[in-house]
Amino acid sequence: MPGMDVVDYEILGDDMQFVKIELDPGEALVAEAGAMMYMEDDIALETIFGDGSQQQGGIMGALLGAGKRLLTGESLFMTVFQNQGRVKRKAAFAAPYPGKIVAIKLPELGGELLAQKDSFLVAAKGVSIGIAFTKRFGAGLFGGEGFILEKLQGDGLAFVHAGGTLEERTLAAGETLRVDTGCIVAMQNTVDYDIQMVGGIKTALFGGEGLFFATLRGPGRVWLQSLPFSRLAGRIYAAAPQTGGRRREEGSILGGLGNLLDGDGN
Repeated sequence: MPGMDVVDYEILGDDMQFVKIELDPGEALVAEAGAMMYMEDDIALETIFGDGSQQQGGIMGALLGAGKRLLTGESLFMTVFQNQGRVKRKAAFAAPYPGKIVAIKLPELGGELLAQKDSFLVAAKGVSIGIAFTKRFGAGLFGGEGFILEKLQGDGLAFVHAGGTLEERTLAAGETLRVDTGCIVAMQNTVDYDIQMVGGIKTALFGGEGLFFATLRGPGRVWLQSLPFSRLAGRIYAAAPQTGGRRREEGSILGGLGNLLDGDGN
């Protein structure tokens, strides 16, 4: 796919990272809405319908691109950041929650990457962001975290975010790995994947690992995350007093004292 922008970048931070990208005059990036941290002078913003890769295809191409994003639960619109000045300018994009940002060169992966729908952060202008249907579409919709993959295509750089700690693994031909669906960040399109239900209803109900997991089969590279945002949000929601959550120290002297202080000891 011609016309990809080549960008220089620097990833900063430890657990709360952001990526600082340098744009030559005329270069551009495409990012999810709300990902920007800051931008320097001469960088102009433009909201586009879909991911911008179908702009040459007219209104029907743009509608198809936007429709694919809608199926993944993402916004119909994306934001383009273009350097319209005469000197190099920088823009920064922040991770949405604690974890790691990784830069992936699509040409090294055959020009295509499959990514979890919440993982994509920003990419060089010209990278298309579509949807990769699972082999069993129903399983994809109901597979734990909502296992629908985005397909990133092009010959430029793409930046994805992993929650918690990131692990990159290379699977040999025929090698398999069973993964919680929410812990998948991205993988090569050469990796075969399927969604399977956890065996045994007791395991499904009381195992604490959800009803589905993904079976990945090599060859190819996969990127995994230790803390999916859905898992973090679920724990916070369950512990919140407003939703009926209870203190961790409940049953101890501290827990009882805290309840008396806030009026819960009646």
